[in-house]
Amino acid sequence: MANVFDLCFSRLSISCQVTYVILFISLAQPQNIVGSIGPPSCVAEVTQWVLTREQVGKTAVRVQLKLDKSLRLCGENESDTDCCPKPLCVLETLQVSACVGGTPQASLLIQARIFALLLPANAGSVIPNQVYQPLGSCPCDLTFGACDVRCCCDTDCSSEDLKLFVSHCLPGPFGGQVSPASDYQCSVQSSKNSPDWFPFVCVNSPPENNPYLGLFYQGYTITPEPGPSFQSPVLPAPVPVNVYIQGSPIFTLNGQYFTIPQKVFGQCVNNAPVAFLKNFEVNCVTLLRSCPTGSPLRTLPTDLRIKVKNGQGGDVLVDVIDEVAFDLSQFISSTDAFSDEGLVCENVTLALDYKLYWEGNGITSITVTQTVGTITFNSSVALTTRYSAVFLNGEVMVETNSGNPGYQVGRPVIAGIVDTLDNNTGLVQRVSISLRKPVSDGLCVSAEMKPILFGENSTSGCLLPVSRHNLTRCDLLRETVTSLQNNLMTATHVAKSGNPDPFTTTDWVNISCDMSTWTLDCGGGDVSPCVDPTETQLFPITSSVSFTDILVNTGPPKTRQDCPDVMRVINFTEYDCNRNDVCWPELAFPITKYYTGEPYSQSLAKGLILVFFFITASILGTPWRQIRQAWK
Repeated sequence: MANVFDLCFSRLSISCQVTYVILFISLAQPQNIVGSIGPPSCVAEVTQWVLTREQVGKTAVRVQLKLDKSLRLCGENESDTDCCPKPLCVLETLQVSACVGGTPQASLLIQARIFALLLPANAGSVIPNQVYQPLGSCPCDLTFGACDVRCCCDTDCSSEDLKLFVSHCLPGPFGGQVSPASDYQCSVQSSKNSPDWFPFVCVNSPPENNPYLGLFYQGYTITPEPGPSFQSPVLPAPVPVNVYIQGSPIFTLNGQYFTIPQKVFGQCVNNAPVAFLKNFEVNCVTLLRSCPTGSPLRTLPTDLRIKVKNGQGGDVLVDVIDEVAFDLSQFISSTDAFSDEGLVCENVTLALDYKLYWEGNGITSITVTQTVGTITFNSSVALTTRYSAVFLNGEVMVETNSGNPGYQVGRPVIAGIVDTLDNNTGLVQRVSISLRKPVSDGLCVSAEMKPILFGENSTSGCLLPVSRHNLTRCDLLRETVTSLQNNLMTATHVAKSGNPDPFTTTDWVNISCDMSTWTLDCGGGDVSPCVDPTETQLFPITSSVSFTDILVNTGPPKTRQDCPDVMRVINFTEYDCNRNDVCWPELAFPITKYYTGEPYSQSLAKGLILVFFFITASILGTPWRQIRQAWK
């Protein structure tokens, strides 16, 4: 079946119901030279069309026509009639008549013009092996269906076209000469232009072996990568491992991933696998309009108490600790949620904090603290849930460095504060250094924190409502802003490297802050903040982090002549091929892996042969012959 026509008879001017209407299809033939179509007929005719009907309401009928014929183009001397003998497969005028009691009541004329489906004989193109056969037989053929000037191999060029530039054809492989005969071929030279060495040293070689063979062949294999997509990522099938290593997924006893809600591509995913020795802490915001009924917001202790493979052939059982949160300020920021009237949701999971204890390549125990609470709201509420996983070796989580010794890009910047209470030892204790991450209204009271990562420039801030009355007490306003900044950054020093020594002050640098002046803006027609002492205006408190790459100029390298008194100092710049005229490391270059002129095995074999001949010549030479004669 192919090519479907949908028709619709609506509001037929007949006195009976539409269900009694009978539809007929016939070929409309012109009755005279003028080409007029005859009246509708209520007599069934045999056609290559299938007519179906569908009732649409009480006063309309939908009619569907399907061509009962294959649109495949017939082959040569093919006897099968279920195909198209020519590209224009169907050219007919159809007449669909609606009859009641043998009398036509309405009709439609349809002109069908359908072409055959021209499909290639082979489903896929066969690309020859470029090692043995050139891929482009005519690379200069750049225009489809037209003759390219000076491209003598273009099949679109007629004989008249070729006469215009036959003596100026493009040479070489680009002009289609992908298999030219070389001068050393015995079949090329003639008696008139033969050199003096011909035909004693000419070569008889097949024409397929030419210097242009494989000109466009590199031998590289490219693995296609999936393009960007807004689809949620599909996790591969779990492949359990016998021993855990850093980054490998953790499995449950039934061979499935051990999952905890995490952020993937910036979105919270409920079933994200947990990686071994990878700590994380994420916050997920969910807009609730009704009480949750499923995981992870409604999780029972029995759902958390599962068995996990420990990576050493056994398993561990997750121990669940329940906690009830009465202060919901860190989970709910909307004031509407604290109303006494409205929807009450009990035992909502607010946080899941996992502690995974490990030793060697295995897990010794797992503990999860489930924090639940009761939420009351009217229409909707934005709920922020917390999920974390921490790997502990024993009972202590060791502070990880951000590099050794230098910082690694993307790792947190290490900050600290000098401990003045420990007998003035100058010990620098590590503290957090963060930037604000505004959410919802962007105010400083509701802003969250994010760590400063090395090598990533960032600028963020929050808004602080300030009134004219606040500006009259600048000391109090200054203290308010200072307290906000202290909550953001309690550190006074920043580590220079990724593994600083807490007892060495030279490994740390001081942090400085800039002050700014605030004034009310009364322009733009809004003068209420300048008139009403209680009217507030939003002032930004910004924090900016930028990393500058400073190039260190080490100066020219010193040679042995610069240090005549220190003769025992080994100067490796004398062996630098880029700074000296003599390059000793390249003495054995043909037998090293950096030589790519021929396969390494062949170059190594040739080098060993040369060494063998050198040793043989030395043994058979004059010095050894004299030694043998003296020995005898």
